[in-house]
Amino acid sequence: MPMRAVSEAAFQVRAVTFDATGTLFHCPELGSIYSEILTRHGAEVSSDRAGELVRTVWREFDCRANAGSAGFLANRFGPGRSEARGWWTDFVARILEYLESPAEPAFAAAELFERFSRPESWEVFPEACEVLTELRARGYLLGVISNWDHRLAGLLDGLELPGFDALAYSAEVGFEKPHPAIFESCLDRLGVPARACLHVGDRILEDCEGARGAGLSALLLDRSRAQSARRASVSDLRRILGRLPRLPPLPHPRP
Repeated sequence: MPMRAVSEAAFQVRAVTFDATGTLFHCPELGSIYSEILTRHGAEVSSDRAGELVRTVWREFDCRANAGSAGFLANRFGPGRSEARGWWTDFVARILEYLESPAEPAFAAAELFERFSRPESWEVFPEACEVLTELRARGYLLGVISNWDHRLAGLLDGLELPGFDALAYSAEVGFEKPHPAIFESCLDRLGVPARACLHVGDRILEDCEGARGAGLSALLLDRSRAQSARRASVSDLRRILGRLPRLPPLPHPRP
């Protein structure tokens, strides 16, 4: 298939980084899992209602947060297992408030925390492995930059996604996207300057504006095509391949 024309800047790209949830994998049974576990702990709720509440509470917690500060991370995806569990307990407690349920949030949150650590709770997008494998064959370094906790590395392995050269997640770095520090952390591990990296993600603020603020190129993944009018967007990861050519080999240093 003929390669589409790309700008001179595109040829400078040596690494491609990806957001995780919503970009490489997702949870199609999110509402069902919450419904099952919350109901078992005494808060009966339908799958549809559970999914709606998860999205509502997530937006609430996002609005409360200052994504530009390190302190926020101490309360959300903190550096250790206990901090991460504490944030999720608060999250479940808020859902139970909506349900007016007296159920104990800590027990339900603990079960949910472990359930979402398992690869079987998630589903890799159909084209993700194909695209990662092809980018690797074309000579690109690959990374993941994600607002996640310590479970992410094991989850990526369990989902059998092709290996990455670098992984930067907020619980370890201490900053969340869109803060430049999390992007810079991944760039340091990849060993490339910001101008040589393209970041792909499904969130305008966290992924696109965050990446550009750190000096990377950015591409919005918009599977719903709600932002299809945007020039720097794709509806499928395969469309990245039309923008990135096979890289020439790096020159070997002279002896």
